[in-house]
Amino acid sequence: MRYRTALALACTLVVGAMPLHDALAWKRAKTAPKPTSVSAPKPIDVPQIDRPGGETAAWWYRAGAAQAAERGATSGRAKNVILFVGDGMSLTTVAAARILEGQRMGQPGEEHALSWEAFPHTGFSKTYNTDSQTPDSAGTMSAMATGVKTRAGVLSIAQSAKRGDCAGALAAPMLTLWELAARAGLATGVVTTTRITHATPGATYAHSPDRNWENDAEMPTYAHEAGCRDIARQLIETPYGNGPDVILGGGRGNFLPATQSDPEYDDQTGLRLDGRDLTAEWKARRAGGVYAWNKAQFDAAPVDAPLLGLFEPSHMQYEYDRAKDRGGEPSLADMTRVAIARLQHRSAASGGHGYVLLVEGGRIDHAHHSGNAHRALTDTIALSEAVAAATAATSADDTLILVTADHSHTLTFAGYPVRGNPILGKVRGSSGEGSNPSGYATDATGMTYTTLSYANGPGYVGATDQAPEGPKTFPQETSGFQPAHSRPDLAEIDTEHPDFMQEAMVPLGNETHGGDDVGIWARGPGASAVRGSLEQNAIYHILLQATPKLREALCAATLCNADGVPVTLPEPDTFQQRGGVRSIPPHYGRSDASRDRSVATR
Repeated sequence: MRYRTALALACTLVVGAMPLHDALAWKRAKTAPKPTSVSAPKPIDVPQIDRPGGETAAWWYRAGAAQAAERGATSGRAKNVILFVGDGMSLTTVAAARILEGQRMGQPGEEHALSWEAFPHTGFSKTYNTDSQTPDSAGTMSAMATGVKTRAGVLSIAQSAKRGDCAGALAAPMLTLWELAARAGLATGVVTTTRITHATPGATYAHSPDRNWENDAEMPTYAHEAGCRDIARQLIETPYGNGPDVILGGGRGNFLPATQSDPEYDDQTGLRLDGRDLTAEWKARRAGGVYAWNKAQFDAAPVDAPLLGLFEPSHMQYEYDRAKDRGGEPSLADMTRVAIARLQHRSAASGGHGYVLLVEGGRIDHAHHSGNAHRALTDTIALSEAVAAATAATSADDTLILVTADHSHTLTFAGYPVRGNPILGKVRGSSGEGSNPSGYATDATGMTYTTLSYANGPGYVGATDQAPEGPKTFPQETSGFQPAHSRPDLAEIDTEHPDFMQEAMVPLGNETHGGDDVGIWARGPGASAVRGSLEQNAIYHILLQATPKLREALCAATLCNADGVPVTLPEPDTFQQRGGVRSIPPHYGRSDASRDRSVATR
């Protein structure tokens, strides 16, 4: 008795010492009902192949299923799934953003945590594409959306089709988790700060041999003639139900005809050459659907209506610049809250089957490409606020939330700054482990330097056609680089200014992605499968296997093994809507060993 009393007292003291949101989460976890026990599936046999030559879409699918199943993903009982993707959100970006947010709160910063860093389950994602050591967003999000790794530059098609190969792409589409969810009766949503037709959101609903075919004007003649469709058109014409119930982001130029003026900018028009207004076609297809292009319309949209929000002709504003937008833009957290509320309503109205949602902080990547750490970090903080909003709006009992990045960047965190040194500032401290920190640290030539810098990019300090030698200022379109004669003197430069561009070692017009692993953080049913190092396509399989409604839909199509684990690559045609009937394939709920089809090439 004394032991139990002491233990209860200790737990009370621990919870009382936690931040409020952590304490509440801890209490909810302690009182949550335990999941129904299920027997662990047997190990899934994955054929040994020569790599990379023997890799196929079917092999990738089975291998990803094995990784998720051996970690116990099928023990999850998730009703809802939310995938957060910080585009280009390297581990260095996470660390720097954590410190920046903490310092904005008056803390030293290092001890702070972003919202998802309180999640109990973590792992690493290996991001390479099938043809590229350092990946791009199209191939990486395709892996997370379909369970199959593929080439750089393509959206949700098998690696058998090369980039730009229209005929090959038409023969090799990969069913996405969002398409499967729509056909299984779940509500779906896609939220981003980029164009809604950009690589990451596009991979949830489009199948394209080129990520740049966002509207018909961007497609070559041969692609039109071969029967390929642009990405915006694929969103509107999806054969998987009516497509996402909530679509929020930028990119309305890809949906409007070139003859139509943009509603926000008098000097801009739509980009489509086929004369089609896809926003009007979406409304015609979605009875009662609401289209919004500004925050006032967004705020006024009823919760029980499908919602299409396109807030910019191209990408949405960076979080730092959002307040200056003439039409008004919602924040990523605003869009997340609205999306969840609508999907919850849609789910309840259609039988309570749940929902699948993507939320992308897409402009982290763009700021890195531009060599501007300030905007990259503030957009990362905005993503953290969105994750916090989702955590508050959902329960860990039935909602699996997974946070990750599609790839890394070359941002570096270096020097020996003292504790609490401004993360965007110059290093105050020492330049070596054997010296005492005193004032600004200097390099071997006596120049100060910043904690953050890039391995390559437009922040190279040599002269260009647009600027003299020295520090660069955002935004900077650079060409005609010349060799730098020396590093600049930063003594009088405000490196914490939002427009300061961090120095880059190698001169490039755009900073590149990095090939290093990125983090995965998860909470909710099935989240315990997130551990260790995972191939990126295994993320799809964790989300799938942890959601019984989605697994059942694939087992009904005889794609599962005897343990009810989907191991065979789905054929998209099987799940497409025909004749207005939204039913899943026959044999619903059945599974046996005979359906574990052999791994075939594709």
